[in-house]
Amino acid sequence: MIIRDISKNIVADWDYKKAIVLLGPRQVGKTTLIEKLMTNKKVLFLNGDDPQTRLTFANANFNFLKETVSDFEVIVIDQAQRIQNIGVTVKMLIDAKLNKQFILTGSSSLDLGNEINEPLTGRKWEHRLFPLSWNEIKNHFSFAKSFERLEEFLIYGMYPEVVTEQKKQKILLQLAGSYLYKDILELVNIKKPDLLMKLLNALALQLGSEVSYNELSKILGVDRMTVVNYIDLLEKAFVIFRLNPYNTNQRNEITSKPKIYFYDNGIRNAIIGQFSPLQNRQDVGALFENFFISERIKKLSYEGFYGKTHYWRNTQQAEIDFLEIIENDITAYEIKYNPNKKVIFTKSFTEKYHPKNTIVVNKDNFWEYL
Repeated sequence: MIIRDISKNIVADWDYKKAIVLLGPRQVGKTTLIEKLMTNKKVLFLNGDDPQTRLTFANANFNFLKETVSDFEVIVIDQAQRIQNIGVTVKMLIDAKLNKQFILTGSSSLDLGNEINEPLTGRKWEHRLFPLSWNEIKNHFSFAKSFERLEEFLIYGMYPEVVTEQKKQKILLQLAGSYLYKDILELVNIKKPDLLMKLLNALALQLGSEVSYNELSKILGVDRMTVVNYIDLLEKAFVIFRLNPYNTNQRNEITSKPKIYFYDNGIRNAIIGQFSPLQNRQDVGALFENFFISERIKKLSYEGFYGKTHYWRNTQQAEIDFLEIIENDITAYEIKYNPNKKVIFTKSFTEKYHPKNTIVVNKDNFWEYL
């Protein structure tokens, strides 16, 4: 089993006074991770995908709940967002001081916000699990073997089953077909599910580019707010994430258009049906940029990063690919797949913001920052 970097964070937050909430897309290994951590403990596993479980726990009385969990040290509620009132239920049990560790997992933050956040305010530790990270793969397979597989990761991504199994395209096409969006389709009243897929396709084709909500609305034939709302849903389902422009009110900076990246290269490529080798592709630079930025997001999340991430561009089209900002310290990254490509950080950025670090990332040195 591949050891997940987040494991130590969850162990550090073991606290009978608070629930542990583990969020992340489907099939990234949340259940496997919890099962590994629960070795030698008496565990009650409840599955929110099971209709009977949802029916039993949605409106159960306290005495019934107390009796149900009485013989167990740990209570794991998988797909917790699918059980009505689960936040209130867990709060009631925690407040009863039963000395039980509650662990709730969810494949999106869509309904968890309503069901869990408010009832469990001050009573939960929240973590996010992503597809496998470079660091996790390297530690499991060795640096040499992992580095040899870089092209594979750029094309097929790093979902656990994709990394360890042979039928990579089949697995990815199944995930990208509908499975990842199950929570969106079921928990939110999506009136046009076909629009969701068309939007994903448009975003996948604009990988690494600035995204205009107005242009997308024209392409898709819907109003701007529908596009914004659907992108928000996809972000909450951990399919994509937005990188907003760095804005300090400089008049010549662009401040309205985000860039949108996918948490996993394989999902992006499955959406557009493109699994060709790098030598036959026109989007190698965008794939490598998506790979590196998503890997930095994973790393920063697991390390408890409290700053902000952005990109920067001005009206003269000068651009910095990726910024990490903690208080007044800026680390700027330029990301180029080809190590022979000359990169100069634009003075219009460095002379204004005086970044603490300027780093050029390419396929030969990316691992130093992951």
